[in-house]
Amino acid sequence: MMRTKQILFAALGLMIFLPSFLSHGAAAEAEGKITSKDEVVYATLKSNGELDDIYVVNTLEVAKAGEILDYGKYSSVKNLTDLSELDQNGKTVQIHAPEGKFYYQGNMEDNTELPWNIEISYLLDGREVEASELAGKEGHVEIKINTAANEKADAVYFENYLLQISFMLSNSYQNIEATGGMVANAGKNKQITFTVMPGQEESLSAEAEVKDFEFSGIDIAAVPSTLPIDTSEMENMTDDMSALSDAISELNNGVADLKKGVSQLNSGAVSLRDGSGQYKNGISQLDGSSSEIVGASSSIGDALKKINSSLSQGSAEMDMSSLSELPGGLTQLANGLNQAADGLSELRENYSVAFRALDGAIKGIPEHQLSEDDIFALKKSGANETVVNKLLETYGAAQEVKVTYAKVQQAFAAVDPTLNQVSGSVKEMSGNLTTIANELSASLEEMDMGALGELQKGLSTLSSNYGQFHSGLVSYTKGVSELSSSYSQLHSGISGLTGGTSDLNKGVGELHNGTSELHQETKNLPEQMQQEINEMIKEYDKSDFEPVSFVSAKNEKVTSVQFVIKTEAIEKKKQETKKAKPEKKKGFWDLLLELF
Repeated sequence: MMRTKQILFAALGLMIFLPSFLSHGAAAEAEGKITSKDEVVYATLKSNGELDDIYVVNTLEVAKAGEILDYGKYSSVKNLTDLSELDQNGKTVQIHAPEGKFYYQGNMEDNTELPWNIEISYLLDGREVEASELAGKEGHVEIKINTAANEKADAVYFENYLLQISFMLSNSYQNIEATGGMVANAGKNKQITFTVMPGQEESLSAEAEVKDFEFSGIDIAAVPSTLPIDTSEMENMTDDMSALSDAISELNNGVADLKKGVSQLNSGAVSLRDGSGQYKNGISQLDGSSSEIVGASSSIGDALKKINSSLSQGSAEMDMSSLSELPGGLTQLANGLNQAADGLSELRENYSVAFRALDGAIKGIPEHQLSEDDIFALKKSGANETVVNKLLETYGAAQEVKVTYAKVQQAFAAVDPTLNQVSGSVKEMSGNLTTIANELSASLEEMDMGALGELQKGLSTLSSNYGQFHSGLVSYTKGVSELSSSYSQLHSGISGLTGGTSDLNKGVGELHNGTSELHQETKNLPEQMQQEINEMIKEYDKSDFEPVSFVSAKNEKVTSVQFVIKTEAIEKKKQETKKAKPEKKKGFWDLLLELF
């Protein structure tokens, strides 16, 4: 009986496994074909970011059933599709795959490196602590994450893959903040998400006020960067840059015209200052000689009074020596008046030169009016702020000078004919006194006592009228003195204006240098911007990236390689409760043997 059971058992086993052996034998005879291969790299990290375990789930799209060869540096492999065994020989995996999707897992060797170095640290109330110390704690917790390239791994993933780093914090925590990240509600939690662009190394952090702290760990997904970049608006942006470049060019041309006008203004102001200096010297000299003229006139007046008094008292008491001195005094006064007339003529000539310089300089001030938009554009042009402020201040002063000059221009213009008239009148007075002196001298030589009455009458009239002349002469000299004093202030103002126009000329020159440099730097701005846009698109758009196998360069038709990385959680220790030992399930052979 026992012998019969053994024979039946062997026969039944053979019936069960024989089809499988036959099937594998048939498959081994045919070469399979795949159309694509996907790899998902799963890695677990310790709480500080150190690599703990790593394996790869491979997905083969089998177009034709048969024997498939795949490659990888695996320590072991596992079939995830069916119960068939995988044959591993070194770095080669032999698969007898049916048609359709075939999944298998490869556990990587211990020396495998991820493309990124990930460092994670934890701080409690500002003090760095081990992750295990945080479980159940209360206080201010900060989580820091540093990502960098791993020089021991293929750089193709670091340069082309985008990292998305996320983790959950309980809604019960307060003041949750993420530097450089996004915080969003996710049910009973807050989800913190960071994005690290391809080729970038980042330092990230999140912090919160916590109670009874627990942490489910950090999830990191790495995929090729395929950010969609819409270039439809780029044309409008480059058009705007063209408009800006043209505006800067026009500004530079305007500043060039301004520089030319200011240069002319400065030249006119220098000429005005020189002419004004000559005029000031002339009027000062005339004012200096006024006291001598007034003194001589006063002496003549006293002499006339004395002579007239002597004649009126009788010839016996008359001092003829004083009378004989009168023609000389009149001649001296005439000469003084003649010098005054010459001084007035020189004054008039200097004034004409100064007035023409002043008129030309002020008319040379440009008529351009700066609008508020022009001033705003000038201030935003990037030119030196101090220079721009000086420019605007001098521009305002120049416009004020033009307005003021327009109001007093007629008064300035009337000075020249007035000086000409006064000079002519003084020369006429000098001539009259000279004639009187000559006639008086001749009369004294031929005079007899009978003519004294007539002489006394004439001298009385002359003495009487000479007082009015002397008063007019004193008023004239006072006017010259006031004019000299006032003009000194005017000349100081003109000198100050010249200094201002010189500074303005220098400042506008610097401004023009600045706008010229700005124009040179921005004239190709649209092309430069387009180039920058193209470089930005090239840097972040990895749509043309062709995936390469993470496990072996020999693998072909790789369409996707992704990384799923997870750190261990921080959990409070739970009290263990003894559980009843589960009853061992009976296997297939136990149940089969119980049939006999």
